[in-house]
Amino acid sequence: QVQLVESGGGLVQAGGSLRVSCVLSGRTFSSYSMAWFRQAPGKEREYVGSIRWSNNTDYAASVKGRFTISRDNAKSTAYLQMNSLKPEDTAVYYCAADLWAFGEGTTFDHWGQGTQVTVSS
Repeated sequence: QVQLVESGGGLVQAGGSLRVSCVLSGRTFSSYSMAWFRQAPGKEREYVGSIRWSNNTDYAASVKGRFTISRDNAKSTAYLQMNSLKPEDTAVYYCAADLWAFGEGTTFDHWGQGTQVTVSS
């Protein structure tokens, strides 16, 4: 079955950058759309963005222009590059995968365990 493992979270100052990664195993990575979500303490999980197998991307308005999603099929890895980070970006970031889903409001079947990103002011 599909397994997803995130890495690269940590503590960064406001205005800084951070890149988190997500490795997919168990299935052919290139067939899957990948997405990033986040959940801050006391808040609902929030869509961040997604990337199709074709490299089309979609972003939430709150991160558009600051965050970039990419993928490396040879490494079975999706990336979330976060620039100009703000304290309100502090959350646990989750990657998700699905053969068909893409964009906000669609349902992704497979989820990672999450990685903490903390932005200090």
